[in-house]
Amino acid sequence: MKTVKKGILLLAAILFISGFGYAQSSLKIGYINSNKLMAMMPEADSAQAQVKKYATGLQKQMQTMAQEYQSKVQDYQSNVGTMSDLIRQTKEKEISDLQQRIQAFQASADQDVQKKQQELFQPIIDKVKNAIDAVGKEYHYTYILDVSQGIVLFYANGDDVTPLVKKKLGLK
Repeated sequence: MKTVKKGILLLAAILFISGFGYAQSSLKIGYINSNKLMAMMPEADSAQAQVKKYATGLQKQMQTMAQEYQSKVQDYQSNVGTMSDLIRQTKEKEISDLQQRIQAFQASADQDVQKKQQELFQPIIDKVKNAIDAVGKEYHYTYILDVSQGIVLFYANGDDVTPLVKKKLGLK
């Protein structure tokens, strides 16, 4: 009975080890640096230029508001001694309201720039992802890891699929 149990355990161990070896040999892992790939795409340059132009426009509006704020503060400081209480309170409220509008504008502008960037870059990201998916299927990769995300710490046994994806995207 003991020999039968040992035989079954030995057979199970052999099957486990051979199955593990087979599973390992069928894994095909590739890697890519999507940030470098995106930087090579002409669409990314165009999108980045549009985001920069949009952000510059918002920044100019912000500077105009800041100049208005500085002007009101200087006017208030130079005339505070001659103002009645009602005028002083009105000017203080104007300055406070303008400061709040500037803060709200800044927060909104930051969100708008991020939204614009997402809107312009999403089609490019989708194009890269589709090319990576196509390369993965065409060349039978089990996994393609993105080393630009800092998650992959070691990838010596993988293939750099960047040239294949560049070819798929028509990049040189």
